[in-house]
Amino acid sequence: MRLDLHLHSTASDGALEPGALVAAAAAGRLDVIALTDHDTIAGVPAALAAAGTRIEIIPGIELSTTHRGREIHILGYDIDPEAPELVAFSRNAALRRQSRMAEMVERLAELGVHVDYDDVVRLAGSEANVGRPHLARVLVQRGHVRTFAEAFDRFIGDGGPAFFPVRLLTPGAAVDIVHRAGGVAVWAHPPLDLFQSELPALAESGLDGVEVHRPRSLPTESALLLAGVLPRGLLVTGGSDWHGEWNGPIGDFAVSADDLADFLAARGS
Repeated sequence: MRLDLHLHSTASDGALEPGALVAAAAAGRLDVIALTDHDTIAGVPAALAAAGTRIEIIPGIELSTTHRGREIHILGYDIDPEAPELVAFSRNAALRRQSRMAEMVERLAELGVHVDYDDVVRLAGSEANVGRPHLARVLVQRGHVRTFAEAFDRFIGDGGPAFFPVRLLTPGAAVDIVHRAGGVAVWAHPPLDLFQSELPALAESGLDGVEVHRPRSLPTESALLLAGVLPRGLLVTGGSDWHGEWNGPIGDFAVSADDLADFLAARGS
């Protein structure tokens, strides 16, 4: 069994519509995927409808939170897309994304880098979806930078001159929302410098697991994460965090059922 539990569609800031994402995952020989769009469950129904019997879809979400000035992302798996808490959160998150993007476009203009907000919206597909990856692609299209990575490194990455922080949920509140929606809460791509100091508090707040297996992770990094996770009885997950073709083909990265044995057992798979 080949799994990827961290994929994004055009419902947030991914390059493929949910149905196309499912088709690409099936073509990439994946057996189980989780659709985990940023702060929205809008793509889940279309992904489930497209799956048929060829691939299993785990309904998911990736909630953005802030803690001591840093972003921490909480993945929610096996959530109920119609849970009132999630619906309300997604609506409010869309408004925050729009105001944040307008501020970042203004900051770029102050740096002499002119981008049209409407171009970002057009690329995102709707104003509710706008995110930094869309802005990065517009910066490339307009010739302000040569690559997607350069856009983040020079301008819009965390702490960059055009970066605008947004006040988000606390990680504990995100865990609570996931649980209220019937899901399993997992810390996504934990930064190593935060992991050891913050894991005890997150575990105390009800965190269920940690995303350990990721593309390009060094064995020493995975070992460090496992050393914190296993003694606490937390679940181990893994995923590519795929957003688009710049991450490589879907299916190039996968985790096995053995890697995720406890997670699969907890959900009855």
